[in-house]
Amino acid sequence: MTGAQAVLRSLEALGVTDIFGLPGGAVLPLYDTIMDADKLRHILVRHEQGGGHAAEGYAAASGEVGVCIATSGPGATNLVTAIADAYMDSVPLLAITGQVFSHLMGTDAFQEADIVGITMPITKHSFLVTSADEVPGAIAAAYHLASTGRPGPVLVDITKDAQEGLLDFEWDPQVDLAGYRPITKANSKQIQAAADLIAAAERPVFYVGGGVGRAGASAELKQLAELVGAPVVTTLMARGVFPDSHPQHLGMPGMHGTVPAVLALQEADLLITLGARFDDRVTGKAALFAPEAKVIHADIDPAEIGKIRAADVPIVGDAAEVISDLTAAVSSAKMSQTFADMGPWWERLHELQAKYPLGFQETSDGLLSPQHVIQRIGELTGPEGVYAAGVGQHQMWAAQFIKYERPNAWLNSGGAGTMGYSVPAAMGAKVAEPDRVVWAIDGDGCFQMTNQELATCVVNNIPIKVAVINNSSLGMVRQWQTLIYNGRYSNTELNTGHGSQRVPDFVKLGEAYGCLAIRVEREDQVDDAIRLALETNDRPVVIDFVVSADAMVWPMVRQGTSNSDIQYALDHAPEWEGE
Repeated sequence: MTGAQAVLRSLEALGVTDIFGLPGGAVLPLYDTIMDADKLRHILVRHEQGGGHAAEGYAAASGEVGVCIATSGPGATNLVTAIADAYMDSVPLLAITGQVFSHLMGTDAFQEADIVGITMPITKHSFLVTSADEVPGAIAAAYHLASTGRPGPVLVDITKDAQEGLLDFEWDPQVDLAGYRPITKANSKQIQAAADLIAAAERPVFYVGGGVGRAGASAELKQLAELVGAPVVTTLMARGVFPDSHPQHLGMPGMHGTVPAVLALQEADLLITLGARFDDRVTGKAALFAPEAKVIHADIDPAEIGKIRAADVPIVGDAAEVISDLTAAVSSAKMSQTFADMGPWWERLHELQAKYPLGFQETSDGLLSPQHVIQRIGELTGPEGVYAAGVGQHQMWAAQFIKYERPNAWLNSGGAGTMGYSVPAAMGAKVAEPDRVVWAIDGDGCFQMTNQELATCVVNNIPIKVAVINNSSLGMVRQWQTLIYNGRYSNTELNTGHGSQRVPDFVKLGEAYGCLAIRVEREDQVDDAIRLALETNDRPVVIDFVVSADAMVWPMVRQGTSNSDIQYALDHAPEWEGE
């Protein structure tokens, strides 16, 4: 068979069923064979970046590897943003790109780009395939790399002559990559040392990151947390990994975290850090973060341990196995030693919860409250839905005001902060989970970057729901301009929702794409619009929620400051003990 046929045969052998892509000259042999593929569904996107984010959404919602295809040159470089996004958020992604004929490489041939070189810093590995014989091995190795260890994106760049060349196809998925030996089983001495620290801690906190979700370790986490009895905070990437309704859950930490979650980390004497990487959005000024805490840091990527904060007990391993081992060790310890009393710690945390509940103020201009809109989307849809957010204020509100009870329900661009992520990611999630309600919660700025994928949704019968939180501005940037730049709104006003001029009119835009499109401007319209969207499953739905531009995300820790300086609302810094 040809190398192109071998690509598809290899993907089928790996269990891949859905691919997002867009053809071009350097992948024509591959696309010709797609015509004859029975087991693979190819979804033609309208932009390669959309294909990359769709594959990310597919992976994040299902836990499987997402696959996308692009041609050489600009097709491949259009994937770069999605690849970088997947790298930052540990999303298992297989990107397949076409390349010019191997004898033309290095000659600045038409649509030539060194995509292997370009993506080297943002992939786990990039393969260049110049011979048909190399295809099965490269695809098998790439899939293995993407889905094992710390998940991430892998690129396979295949020259056109390798796609056209012939090979005797043999499928041998035994992958042996020199130097690639991810450690999944933790060192038993480190596990015991961690259990001893947990037993002695008076103010422990479980600091849980997205790695626990990627490892599918939510059930193990719940068991360990209940055994220890310590509070749990879940980062932006870990929302839903531990149920919001659980009495031990304090919410999300970080720049826009809840006051109890942020101050719990600051005042803790032990951080039980699982699958988190001490990101600057969580720590604030790292030198001032959790100053009295000892640190247990468990991660499958040894490069993350000690990178930001020195660990008293470093543990390298898969989160599910590490947590299970910790549970066993703590259970044994409870039979042989007395654990420290956490009663005063919980009294302090309950005081913070009572004094600083998560909430929002009514708007002063009569326009919709964006927090109310997002909260009602979550309440009317329920925890079985999937929620994909863009980046900005609406992302933070969606993380704060929707209650997440299960993993893989919350999809967002955490590390890279990629505007335009939401609509294609929701599309990919709906392909992966067709029986679930999937919302794209987007801002009017983000929505204008990738809304062309609504055409993909209509043509392929992918009925996502899109809530455009339309404040006619780049809201998060505007918030910083309000707070830090004295209200000098340089280039953040978009003219999409207020007054007589709407550029564009999102209702007309949605209708042009074949969607059901609704505009909501009054609070008494909010629930009816959401219910109509939930009842409509024969096409995508776009709801233009015209909200106040003055609404801000609170609480907030200003960049470069201590988390102890968290502000609960504008001009209101909470007064807590020790200040």
